[in-house]
Amino acid sequence: MTDGTDSDPWQLEAFARSLTSVGERTTAAYLADLRGFAAWAERGGVGTPAGVDRVLLRRYVAYLATRTYARRSIARKASALRRYFGWLHRRAAVATDPTVGLKAPSGDGRLPRVLRDDELASLLDEVPATIADDPPAVRRRDDAVLELLYGSGLRVGELCGLTMHSVDLRAGTVRVLGKGAKERIVPISDPANHAVDAWLRAGRDELATVEAGDALFVNRRGRPLTPRDVRRLLDRRALAPTSPHALRHTYATHLLDGGADLRAVQELLGHSDLATTQLYTHVSRERLRAIHTQTHPRA
Repeated sequence: MTDGTDSDPWQLEAFARSLTSVGERTTAAYLADLRGFAAWAERGGVGTPAGVDRVLLRRYVAYLATRTYARRSIARKASALRRYFGWLHRRAAVATDPTVGLKAPSGDGRLPRVLRDDELASLLDEVPATIADDPPAVRRRDDAVLELLYGSGLRVGELCGLTMHSVDLRAGTVRVLGKGAKERIVPISDPANHAVDAWLRAGRDELATVEAGDALFVNRRGRPLTPRDVRRLLDRRALAPTSPHALRHTYATHLLDGGADLRAVQELLGHSDLATTQLYTHVSRERLRAIHTQTHPRA
């Protein structure tokens, strides 16, 4: 089995280093999934990715189903395989991508969580007692982080990857490096613009050390902010357990509630596949149905 070095025929560590646009947890999950596949393939006599074909991958998906994995877990493992073999193919490490056409369960169908108005107000407008004594610089950073996550719908890895050159406050935009190293330019909301400006004027210079480089956001140790730092920030600010991605879900759903075009939302979120964005139309319909039920006198 692999030892995690560059001599590894599966090149898993090199693949992990290529995942610059995702968080630590996602990278760790991909590695765990791929190591599980590599171990399974090696038990069957396939010791390199070049020996993997579509039939073998279908057998693996069927094997996972017999091991009582949840549909959502199998779908995630298949997603890791697609990203991994796509990376290998781009590097010419395999002649063809065996994951093309690979089908797996689509998950358990759960809708993304959308924050309630009071939850958003708690995060963006109110100051919980637990953070009342935070240094002003930390408060300004946290405000800017939360406003960007909700106001521009950024992934947490994208936010942590922003540099001083990523934001153009005069134009009201942020340049984001998304999945697959694809760049997109996203509008910044007015509250986010003001919050980032306040952080840059009186905050970043107080916290940043030489190790921060040109990172837009830094943690209390003066180093570039990490996804783990952002999750801890949310744990302290949120009324209920909230993930950074819940703010992205809420952003997308609120856009659709307001009448935004689906393809425009796809561009803003950086989705390569429109089907991924279409999930939010279901969320939006559910929200509108709930509003109708609660407010219409004959609902």
